[in-house]
Amino acid sequence: MPPRRILVTGGAGQVAADLVPVLRKLHGAENIVAAGHETQPSEAVRDGGPFEYVDACSYQAMERLVRKYDIGVIYHLATILSGEGEQNPGLAWNVNIGSLKVVLDLALETNVDQVFWPSSIAVFGPAAPTEDTPQQTVLEPTTMYGVSKVAGESLCNYYNIKYGLDVRSLRYPGLINHKAFSGGGTSDYAVEVFIAAVKEGHYTCFVDSDTMMPMMYMDDGIKATVDLMAAGASDLSVRTSYNISALSFTAGEIAAAVSDKVPDFTYDFVPDFRQEIANSWPNSVDDSVARRDWGWSPEYDLQALVEVMLREIRLKFGKSN
Repeated sequence: MPPRRILVTGGAGQVAADLVPVLRKLHGAENIVAAGHETQPSEAVRDGGPFEYVDACSYQAMERLVRKYDIGVIYHLATILSGEGEQNPGLAWNVNIGSLKVVLDLALETNVDQVFWPSSIAVFGPAAPTEDTPQQTVLEPTTMYGVSKVAGESLCNYYNIKYGLDVRSLRYPGLINHKAFSGGGTSDYAVEVFIAAVKEGHYTCFVDSDTMMPMMYMDDGIKATVDLMAAGASDLSVRTSYNISALSFTAGEIAAAVSDKVPDFTYDFVPDFRQEIANSWPNSVDDSVARRDWGWSPEYDLQALVEVMLREIRLKFGKSN
């Protein structure tokens, strides 16, 4: 009997651009089905294996897809990010919670074995400690994105307790990536600065220079996702969402680090509405529970991150220096 396949929703998004190729390498391209809504996916995602367009908020459309491919695991990445969510909070709630509820109910109906769903550091609000924010602390976010993530964490935990569904989740920090750039996030400046340095020679950052938040190179984010899903169920003590951490730096520090590598690169800071969102998030998080439960450990420091991002962005835009 052939293995049951893996479905990745949000297939045109930033995380899927890296996760889908990794899963196809691990499990075979024909066994990984990527699905997006309207946005065009990367070539690697679209052409490297099965790809379908689907409305993740439609139970009927998702059910057809799950049954068509005999899906056994769902990585549910479809989401509206923080910046876009503040511009359209109703859409953020409907997509972030409505589609998650569809996936969880569908998992029970079709006997899906595992579900992965990404949460975020956006679950923490101003009342949470800003330094080494612990795994368990007050969750009072001030954005609709954060509100939806808190609700989603509780929903995942409920389905695990009530129905025994194996749902797993990570609180992603800002993810820095060169393969796909979806936009709409508060941590986007940590990607935009590299693109601007290579293409324009100047960057105007939308948060203050002293703004700090947890960040992570995408390869580490994918590693954490794959490692969590491979962990034994009995090893997991958290069924809301795990804190994971790698780097914390200010917007000024990353701009200066890029400037050290790019001659004549200049930058300034003109905060917009995302500054208030960034101010509500922690400077660093404590991920000791993830390290203890399933051996989480990042690989990229700031120097390695800057080197690989500049190299890949230059290649992407045909720049030699």
